[in-house]
Amino acid sequence: MTVQVLNPDGIFKPDSYFQASISTGTRVVCLSGQVALDESGHLVGHGNLAKQSEQVYRNVFHALEAIGATFADVAKLTVYVPNWSPDKMEHVVSGAVQAAQDLGFDPRRPITLIGVSSLSTPDLLIEVEAMAVLP
Repeated sequence: MTVQVLNPDGIFKPDSYFQASISTGTRVVCLSGQVALDESGHLVGHGNLAKQSEQVYRNVFHALEAIGATFADVAKLTVYVPNWSPDKMEHVVSGAVQAAQDLGFDPRRPITLIGVSSLSTPDLLIEVEAMAVLP
């Protein structure tokens, strides 16, 4: 395994993500920000953050799969949500969990969530980029 995730002693240990990762591979893979577009380029979940989150995590999963990686290889996720407010967290998480349950992966990785004023178009409610390490 190229990426070990952990919650170190001395800091908060959340259930929904890890605080750190240690990577020992030789190839770093960076995925561009994934948005809630299906394979045909159509928006999934118009106006629904949970559905868009689910599609985004599906896209990350499939992009990783295409390069021979899995979520276990992800060292870091960065999530961007426009007009962030704490009440949006449950929708972001529920979408990720649904995709993970359907596709059989653990979405918990070291993660940073950043509230932004907007994404590339107003209909996009979430964007996720990933960094993975492969042997």
